[in-house]
Amino acid sequence: MAGVAPIAIVLGGIGAPAAYLLAGITLAVFAVGFTTMSRHVRGGGAFYACIARGLGTPAGIGAALLAVVAYNGMGIGLYGLLGSAGADTALALWGVDVPWPPLALAGLLLVWYGGHRSIDFGAKVLGVLLVAETGILVLLAGGVLLRGGADGLSAASLAPGNVFVPGTAAVLAFAFIAFTGFESTVIYRREARDPGRTIPRATCIAVCFLAVFYAFVVWAVIQAFGDARVVAAAADDPGGLFFSAITTYVGAWAADLMHVFIVTSVIASLLAFHNAVNRYCLALAEEGVLPARLAAVHPRHGSPYVAGAAQTALGLVVVLAFALAGADPYTQLLLWVNTPGGIGVMVLQLLASIAVPCYFRRVPHTEGVVRTLVAPVAAAVLLTAATGLVVSRIDAFTGASAAVNTALVAVVPGVFLLGVLLALRLRRGRPGVYARFAAEPAPAATGPDSGTER
Repeated sequence: MAGVAPIAIVLGGIGAPAAYLLAGITLAVFAVGFTTMSRHVRGGGAFYACIARGLGTPAGIGAALLAVVAYNGMGIGLYGLLGSAGADTALALWGVDVPWPPLALAGLLLVWYGGHRSIDFGAKVLGVLLVAETGILVLLAGGVLLRGGADGLSAASLAPGNVFVPGTAAVLAFAFIAFTGFESTVIYRREARDPGRTIPRATCIAVCFLAVFYAFVVWAVIQAFGDARVVAAAADDPGGLFFSAITTYVGAWAADLMHVFIVTSVIASLLAFHNAVNRYCLALAEEGVLPARLAAVHPRHGSPYVAGAAQTALGLVVVLAFALAGADPYTQLLLWVNTPGGIGVMVLQLLASIAVPCYFRRVPHTEGVVRTLVAPVAAAVLLTAATGLVVSRIDAFTGASAAVNTALVAVVPGVFLLGVLLALRLRRGRPGVYARFAAEPAPAATGPDSGTER
């Protein structure tokens, strides 16, 4: 919110909150088909398992490789934001000028340790941080509401004339990226109690909460400055917009807390991506696509600790490479590495939407037509349009040259194609691995998720 929403306001004006609602509606429609299929496809591969079962093994392996690269990109790029936000916080609170690389490297160690521990440990840490981050934004919004904003509270942000403006396309692109990660609930299937019920519920709650909360917070910040002045305020100082608002309506002490919570929010995001990548690598190692050593599970914590160590080593190499090159942590490490990751996740969502009706057309089931056909087809249409919007406005994300932007976008189809070629090679050289890819795990003898389809 503090880092990206001001840019959304600059681009889309006071109609920016509606973009988050539109993105949330699209992804809620996607979640209907995706979570329905997750009850039938019970492997740990989430996206790639659904795509493989619906569109075939080559597409599944292409999606698997794309998922690993995309989530790694989203996660590793955030170390740039951690370094940048940490340095800004140290300067704002203590007047100390700290270089960003040591902060990013310290974050690497913290995230490695969090991923090394059990998923319960990670969930508790993320829960505490999420409450703190949400709380500071609620405090800001509450202060604005109690004082009636700058010019009185207004609903102009939802007026069609303010929503459907030329800049809405760019804001939608930012809004879709803001939801990245909600779908990762499915990869924790083996670690969840009664996953057939809890995972769809958690996924839908996540999407609905994010859509409403994002829109509400952006609307509240618009009220803090007034409809007529907020765009200029955001353009003059996008990084300071939220800090200025909370200082005015709550107090300087709250702005100090917000500085701290921005750092903790990045750490929370890093840990979430780290855990997601670890479990994708675990599933692929068990499938035989990645080295078997990555499938090792810690005897005490139950975590895929070898995959976590490998991911940390990769992050170390990337962070050091950008640091030694003198790159900017925000505009280059964060944006350049995150961009193909964000596009890759949207492409995975699109492919998964297409896979749902293809799968249910071939297998017997008792699911309704809305869940198996109407919702996934609608999601595929909406996600196609959304992905096109993001790619068409890629310069708004990166601020880079046309050549760099072309290279960043090309990573996504390039990685997917590489995965398809790997699948064809496996079919020739390791037909057993190819045949077992994304196969259903053996049902448990007992328990609430023992293999009975609902």
